[in-house]
Parts: sequence; structure tokens; C-alpha cells
Amino acid sequence: MPESQEEWMPILEHIGELRKRILFCLIVFVLGLVGGLFGAQPLFDYLVAAAPVDNLELNAFSPWDAIGLYMKFAMLISLLVALPFAMFQLWAFVKPGLARKEQSSTLRYVPGTLIMFLIGLAFSYYVVFPMAFYFTENVTHSMGLQQMYGVTQYFSFLFNILLPISLLFELPVIILFLTRLGILQPRLLQKMRRYAWFALIVIGVIVTPPDFVSDSLVAIPLILLYEFSVMLSRIAYRKKLSAKSAEEEDDSVA
Repeated sequence: MPESQEEWMPILEHIGELRKRILFCLIVFVLGLVGGLFGAQPLFDYLVAAAPVDNLELNAFSPWDAIGLYMKFAMLISLLVALPFAMFQLWAFVKPGLARKEQSSTLRYVPGTLIMFLIGLAFSYYVVFPMAFYFTENVTHSMGLQQMYGVTQYFSFLFNILLPISLLFELPVIILFLTRLGILQPRLLQKMRRYAWFALIVIGVIVTPPDFVSDSLVAIPLILLYEFSVMLSRIAYRKKLSAKSAEEEDDSVA
């Protein structure tokens, strides 16, 4: 076999392996959608019962409202399953290039993906969403308007707040995971700090009512989350360098 073809073989094998991992993730996401359709009704009932107002009455303004709502709930449930599975597939893809200690230490971050996503869901639903909801209610009543809730409009408003914030809560786990794998370095995160802060403040302003207190209650935790991620990345990077230097010393002694 020509030398150029021999050089390309490992690359093609990696591409094939990556394609297989991505296919697995897509299959799990689709299966999660199917399972989410069965869990959509109980989740819908809970969110209606736990709404910021008592006896929330929702109206359907289109025959497709209920179907679209089922799909949104199914996607949310599927994300809960697909995110940790995708992290596991990423770990499995890079596992052959990791030392034995790195394999076990990075595998522990996979369940952390689900935990941080659930924490983000709780923060966005019980803290951010009520602030945004009550603000819109007050504006509606101050203008003398009668509030009528459309089921699509209500849950679109809810999901537009929940999903971005919940995904942002994945930052510490993902950054720490990528740092331990050697894909990300804390120096890059420090250089991106100014842009990251700006993006997080913009997100905080978008998903909250236009007042300084509400914006701060969301933007500040997100910024602290980013800084916490940078700190974790710095610690993990130092440990990785220490472990690498220790291995080199052992090899030189041997």
C-alpha cells in the first residue's frame, strides 16, 4: 500500500468511528422523542398545576396547537436523555487516546451533565420564569387588557426561558470535561472572558423583564457560572500537566 494511503487509513477510521457515535446519538434522540410523547401529558399536567397563577386556563387557537405542544415536551424529555448519552459517546470516541486514570476520571463527568441540566431547569423555572411572567402580567393589567392564555404562546414563552438557561448550566461540566480531554485550555477561556460576559449579559437581558434587578438576578449567576468553569478548567489543566510530567519521570527512570 502506498505511504499516502497508509497515512490516510487512521484518519478514515476515526471519521468512521465518529460517524458511528453521531448515529448512536441521533438514534437515542429519536427514541427519546418517542418516549417523550408518552411523558408529555404528565409533564403538561404538572406545569399547568404549578403555574404562577391559580387555575390557569389555556386555550387552543389552532388544531395543531396540541400536536406542536406534544412535540415540544417530547424534545425536552429527549434532551434529558440525549445530553448525557452524547457526552458518553464523546468519551468513548476519545477513550483510546486517554490514560487509564484519565478514562475513569472523565467518565465521572457524564452523569454531571444530567445533574447540571436539571439544576438549570429548576433555576430557570422557579426563579427566572416567575419574574418574567409577573412582569408581563403587570404590564397587561396596567394597559387595561384582558389576559387570555393561548397554550402555544404560554409554553413557547416558558421554553424560550428554560432551554437557553438550562443548556448554559452545562458549561462547568462540558468545559471541565473538554479540559481533561486536552481539547480545551484555560488560557483560551481567559482570552474569551470579555466576549463570554457580554454574551451572558445579553442572554440575561433577553430572557428577563427589562429592569435592572431582574437582569442582574440572571446575568450575575451566569457570569459566576462561567468564572467557576474557568477555575475548574485551570485546576483540571494543572492536574493534567502534573500527571503527564509524573509519567515522563517514571518513563525516564525506567
